[in-house]
Amino acid sequence: MSASTAPADLYRHGLRLLLDKDIPAWVDLWDENGIFEFPFAPEGWPERLEGKAAVADYMRGYPDHIDLHDFPYLEIHQTTAPETIVVEMRGVGRLVGIDSPLDMSYIAVVTVKNGLITRYRDYWNPLAVQNTAADFAGSNR
Repeated sequence: MSASTAPADLYRHGLRLLLDKDIPAWVDLWDENGIFEFPFAPEGWPERLEGKAAVADYMRGYPDHIDLHDFPYLEIHQTTAPETIVVEMRGVGRLVGIDSPLDMSYIAVVTVKNGLITRYRDYWNPLAVQNTAADFAGSNR
């Protein structure tokens, strides 16, 4: 993606990469100093990742735990700051370890500068996967 890529376009591209399970390409959408935050992280799960390397480490095993199939609902809201969007979406798929359906709603606040994600606040519902084999990415429970 280029430095002139609009945040909404970059975000949509990132969703396509997640559906394609191309985690390295998704991580490449991040700035070296990008911050990934999880305001509702349950105990033992990361609340904040600092830097592209930390994001890559967190996402490395994602497809082994969550098999995304679609984002049947996606609404992207532009904020008064041109580099920041608010995303409402629903992701569906499967929790791999227990072969159980996944149907989760998300809200994300994403900031993009120079064509790369610099901040991503992921307001996901941890109750949807808290007691499942989706326990990954730094969880020490």
